[in-house]
Amino acid sequence: MLNVKGLCAGYGALKILKGIDIDIGPGDIVGLVGANGAGKTTLVRTLAGLLPVQGGEIRLGGKDITRIPPQRRGAFGLAVVLENRNLFGELTVRENLALAERNGRGRRQVFSLARIIDLFPAVGEKLNVRCDLLSGGQQQQVAIARALLLQPDVVVMDEPSTGLAPKVVKDILDVLSRLRVDGMSIILVEQNIAIASSATSRAYVMATGRVAHEIPEGGWAGFMADEKLVSAYLGQH
Repeated sequence: MLNVKGLCAGYGALKILKGIDIDIGPGDIVGLVGANGAGKTTLVRTLAGLLPVQGGEIRLGGKDITRIPPQRRGAFGLAVVLENRNLFGELTVRENLALAERNGRGRRQVFSLARIIDLFPAVGEKLNVRCDLLSGGQQQQVAIARALLLQPDVVVMDEPSTGLAPKVVKDILDVLSRLRVDGMSIILVEQNIAIASSATSRAYVMATGRVAHEIPEGGWAGFMADEKLVSAYLGQH
């Protein structure tokens, strides 16, 4: 589904990613974890096409999207929910979602507005409200809903729980579980290790711009029980 090989990227002469290899299959919900400064957000921005690739490749569904502009990656099946959400604050929820619906028309139609409202009832209640008047939790749900209306095969979510109330986080994680049943592939970038371990089946642990450790299917409990690993890669004790 999504295959990243030898990916290098950074900011000008400053190289942050130093040969990243990750593979995401159909229906995978894969965690991407690591301490602050590990390179997680740089990887997200590179997958989104917001940073140029300095080496390696990104393939989605067998197609090379390494040099595809960010505005066209949705057409290849990739949607990214950035940490700052990037909603059009002056537009209503309905108008933000309509833009995504328009961009997703050329793809297999899995998500309709009715399906989105079923997944996120709070979104349905705020369709005619400007996005800049929503709470942080409501904005996050709109951002995820907008990504789904692009009809993606893979969704990348960058720190979706940051600053949100526990109830909202639970609602979002429940939606992720439902999406997995439908075969959606998700990369969940999370600083909160408790959330990452409960929401994903396996994970990549990043450190200094590399994948330093892989947590295999069913391996979260063993990783969390190893204090040396947790301390070394996450800075937690």
